Amino acid sequence: MAEKASQAEGQSSSKSKSNLIIFAVLGVLLLGAIGVAAYMMGKANTPAAEPEAQTAAASATPNGTKVLSGLMVEVEPFIVNILDGQGTRYLKAAITLEVDSEAAVQESTDRMPQIRDAVLLLISNKTFGEMSDLQGKLQLRAELMSKINSFFRKGKVQKIYFTEFVVQ
Repeated sequence: MAEKASQAEGQSSSKSKSNLIIFAVLGVLLLGAIGVAAYMMGKANTPAAEPEAQTAAASATPNGTKVLSGLMVEVEPFIVNILDGQGTRYLKAAITLEVDSEAAVQESTDRMPQIRDAVLLLISNKTFGEMSDLQGKLQLRAELMSKINSFFRKGKVQKIYFTEFVVQ
């Protein structure tokens, strides 16, 4: 009997040692996962290094237009009826203008009513078919750039970005 008791103690001792090793390994893995998660969260909250020209924060102008760093001017979103033979369709869109100078930023802010009017008139004469494919969107972008640049005297729009474009 003494032999059986000694074997049982040896087995329980080796079981407890293996359980201890398993818990230690799991603890180390858990701590490692927490460390990686904390590192990644800290990295996501840290702003990336930017060139000096782009370190200026976005500022709002009196008429509600946002001027982004990097000489970008955000035009507020708009909703436009578009032509379609099957019923009424709407386009919700927002654009951002990339301009070539600070004077152009100021001029675009001053001429925002003209810019919005040109965008609304140009888009409202487009059909759903014209705006549903890539070629139509590129054509619309070129027409918008030409029309908007006709208003500018001190600078010009270099690019137009569609930041929202939903047709319903």
